[in-house]
Amino acid sequence: MLDFSFALGVSVAALMLCIVNIIYTFIQGRVDKTQNKIFLIILAILMINSCTGISQALFNPLRMVNDETGMIVKVSRYLYFATHTALCPMFFYYVSSVTGQSLRLTKMRNVIYTIPFVVTEFMALSNPITNWVWTMDENMEFHRNWAEYLIYLAALLYFVSCFITLGSAWAVLAEKRKMALVFFFVLVGVGVLIQLINKNAKVEVLTEVIGFTGVMMSVENEDDRIDFGMGFYNRAALNLDIMGALHNNRKVSLLVIRITNASIVAKQTGTENSGVISDMISDYLKMITKRYYIYVANPGTFVLMLYKSVHPNPEEILETVANRFENTWFYHGQSVPLNAVLMMAELPGQMKDPVSVFYMIDSPLPADTDKKVFRGEDLNYIMRRQDVESAVSRGLKESSFEVYYQPTYFMDKRLHGAEALLRMHDRELGDIYPDEFIPIAEQIGMIDPIDDYVLEEVCRFIKTGLPKKFGMDSINVNLSVMQCMQPGFVKRINGIVERYGVEKRFINFEITESIAASDYRILSSVISSLKQEGFMFSMDDYGTGYSNVSAVFSLNLDVVKIDKSLLWNAEKSELGMIILENTIRMIQQIKKRILVEGVETEAQIELLEKFGVDYLQGFYFSKPIPKSVFIELISREL
Repeated sequence: MLDFSFALGVSVAALMLCIVNIIYTFIQGRVDKTQNKIFLIILAILMINSCTGISQALFNPLRMVNDETGMIVKVSRYLYFATHTALCPMFFYYVSSVTGQSLRLTKMRNVIYTIPFVVTEFMALSNPITNWVWTMDENMEFHRNWAEYLIYLAALLYFVSCFITLGSAWAVLAEKRKMALVFFFVLVGVGVLIQLINKNAKVEVLTEVIGFTGVMMSVENEDDRIDFGMGFYNRAALNLDIMGALHNNRKVSLLVIRITNASIVAKQTGTENSGVISDMISDYLKMITKRYYIYVANPGTFVLMLYKSVHPNPEEILETVANRFENTWFYHGQSVPLNAVLMMAELPGQMKDPVSVFYMIDSPLPADTDKKVFRGEDLNYIMRRQDVESAVSRGLKESSFEVYYQPTYFMDKRLHGAEALLRMHDRELGDIYPDEFIPIAEQIGMIDPIDDYVLEEVCRFIKTGLPKKFGMDSINVNLSVMQCMQPGFVKRINGIVERYGVEKRFINFEITESIAASDYRILSSVISSLKQEGFMFSMDDYGTGYSNVSAVFSLNLDVVKIDKSLLWNAEKSELGMIILENTIRMIQQIKKRILVEGVETEAQIELLEKFGVDYLQGFYFSKPIPKSVFIELISREL
């Protein structure tokens, strides 16, 4: 049989664990959330229970010595029941707070959940008068009464309610939180069962304290949710809290603050520390909302979750923040300007799930706007971009892509060749233009299979023998920078073309001037390798980039395609004419053939004939057209 020294050791151990938990909680500084406060209340209850256990162990053997020791035993027993009866209800409120379920409870349900607590607590508090819960006989022996079993029943109801609440919010909890709460359930269940069977075991409080130590380590300790460089919650925490808000149907305005000059700030402050921006603005952000509603989604990108129940006027906050970023900030005595773009979206509403939110956070800003604040319909570009990304992802599988051809001509208007241009016809979005879907395809890693698709379609066309039959010299195929910079690119291109068994001289790869500028050394090696295989190369859109002229023309190119803007500007002004004429003369001097894009009038053709260019392309002859229409066109011209 267990003696009082065992009970004393168990109670002392439980008390020490309570003290350690409370100290650690305050050291962590996480005492401002509702769940933190409830957790501390629970620890306080367990600490009182531990102290009453120590008192019982020390004075129960002496209870018959005198009236004072007997009174200490009675008071200790009374304090234990008065406080321990509140433990399971408090844990229910704790689980509800952690999962966010407390926010969904109506007033009526709150009253219903509170009734068992009030009733059992009244029984415990009134026991000196009623003796419903327990009594002590003339020999100071403890006896359970009917109300104690009712208290256990109420505790079981709260215990089951906790389990149901946890299960309903299972998907929105972090893995370690799930495991910690399950651990508590199991451990406390075992301890309560032992105590119920053997009232002298005295292990119930210790198992509860051990269980809550696990909760403290895994739930209250938020190291996995904190971005230590910035001091706010991290991206993973944002994801879980968004899911929690949606699960609990909480209305939230998401305020995204994206600092666009973070690299310049790092240079100005002389540090690469990602926390510099946070140091400057953290105090200001915490004036707007509580620190546990602030997140760092990316370096230099902050997200504030403005719950409508806490911030009923989010638009005012948006305007206030926007005005604040019009002024400079201070870092170690330096005045530092922070360029910020603000976005505000409603959840639920504009944003249906975490994927949509992070898409908004991560999406590039529109290149054709200088807006600093995006809200409402301003965010439609994000929805559009997300739709286009989905369309691109399914495009090859659903045969959404089609290769069009735009013919090119000699100066005497004889057919020279064609440029293969990709078009997209999505089942949901309809026609999507390359300027929109190509950059997205590059960013999501779809550009390689798309470029391969274009090359294979061109090879199939060449394989039919029609290009050769109609006297075409070549078909131009565009190369993306991401594709041609990859290891094994030359081998892959050769493999595709050789699989179709077509002459490589029929394929003229186009690269843009901006691509050449990015790393012309690698391009030079790629071009040389492919030209040795028999392919031709052109530079597309010459006149729109800023690359070094000598570097660009050191590439082993066959044709330089002059951008249409040079031709159109030549008709508008004398300066434009000088630029076009001198550009053509320079290209001719380095022995490259010239194709001019954007030809639309007979007058333009006469002008270019005077300058002595080699090839023409533009709407004067034909816009890009499907392959079947292109074949009909060149058949009529034969």
